[in-house]
Amino acid sequence: MENIRCKEVAYSTEAYQDIVTLRTEVLRKPLGLQFTPEQLAAEKDHIHIGLYIHNLLAACLMLVPEADGRIKMKQVAVLPSEQGRGLGAMLVAYAESWAEEKGFSIMYCHARAEAVPFYIKMHYRITGEMFEEVTIPHFPMEKKLR
Repeated sequence: MENIRCKEVAYSTEAYQDIVTLRTEVLRKPLGLQFTPEQLAAEKDHIHIGLYIHNLLAACLMLVPEADGRIKMKQVAVLPSEQGRGLGAMLVAYAESWAEEKGFSIMYCHARAEAVPFYIKMHYRITGEMFEEVTIPHFPMEKKLR
């Protein structure tokens, strides 16, 4: 069995830089986009979670806590060579458990249109109309955690 684990990663560490690189390669470069220094600076108080296989980063996501019991999940990325193995589901489940332990009751996201079936399998529901974000269609989705 592979050694797979999820863990929280501190902002501005080498591990955080690895997460930024993965997000850039998987989510930004295909759209011709880059992160600005201001965008990355705004992530200082966000929760960064990585999924590691034998200590190598294979997937990541970011959580943005909000005051009303809601927490936003964003920037979910899985290495292309590791997609289709259930790693995204493991990572999201870990993030949901983390958020529930911290007292959050709803996790929500802006899901890329092609990712909607994944989130539906994870028991998220569409909560509004399609909209454009980072130049592509997204749907607002959410899940009650408790």
